[in-house]
Amino acid sequence: MGVICNEEHDVFSVVGDELRNRGIRVDFFEPGTALSEETISNLDLLMNKKVDPHSFRALERAESAGIATWNGYRTVLLGARLVGYRVLERVGCRVPPVSFEKPSGDYVAKTSFDWHFHPDPEFNGEGDFYQELVPADPIDHKYYAVDTGDEIVVRVLRAKSKLRGKKEYIDLIDPEPVLAEQIRDVMKLTGSQAIGVDFIESDDGYWAVDVNPAMSFREAEMEDQLVESVLAVLSRDTDDSTETAIRSVLTERELGTGD
Repeated sequence: MGVICNEEHDVFSVVGDELRNRGIRVDFFEPGTALSEETISNLDLLMNKKVDPHSFRALERAESAGIATWNGYRTVLLGARLVGYRVLERVGCRVPPVSFEKPSGDYVAKTSFDWHFHPDPEFNGEGDFYQELVPADPIDHKYYAVDTGDEIVVRVLRAKSKLRGKKEYIDLIDPEPVLAEQIRDVMKLTGSQAIGVDFIESDDGYWAVDVNPAMSFREAEMEDQLVESVLAVLSRDTDDSTETAIRSVLTERELGTGD
């Protein structure tokens, strides 16, 4: 299998070592570089850990060739933030209002695509669009979900928001049942093996402020679930009848990776 990820990654290096212990050859590919068709054709599974145009194209080519993927290109499409928000709303999540002009009050400026080389969202800054700031404590409730093949496991890690300074992990807490079920619905809609959604808590409940199709899983203590998820994908046949309608959401021009 191939993994689009830094080989020294805190979590995925551990996952790779455990898979090797189970007799699987694991090759890491540098994020942000194109994978040749020959390289892809020699894989049984392509796993992605980076939101990047080259990753998107490699995953699309793998699936077109009948090669299994872990968090395929449909999942990476959630990195198009407005697509991600629409999916979140479809499963019942509350998402802060979005506009293409700066609101009169405080807001968060974001880029249209959450490519890893784009700047982080900025408080009252410049962006492609603007999301109203929900009055809430500057704490992200980071929901991580992994499909192990037998179940979708959900963990919640609280962290200080990067909007207010350096991100700091606080602790693991139990998930809210309704939010956990909404995330499971996102995974079913997109055929994802793992997903992350950031929620903030206001006086009137929770708001989904970001969906992440390539999480770090740092401090989430989910290495075992990630290993089981990969093994589950490797053990099943590739579904050649997967829905392809979402492909039209992004064009070659938007991706900037035309051949």
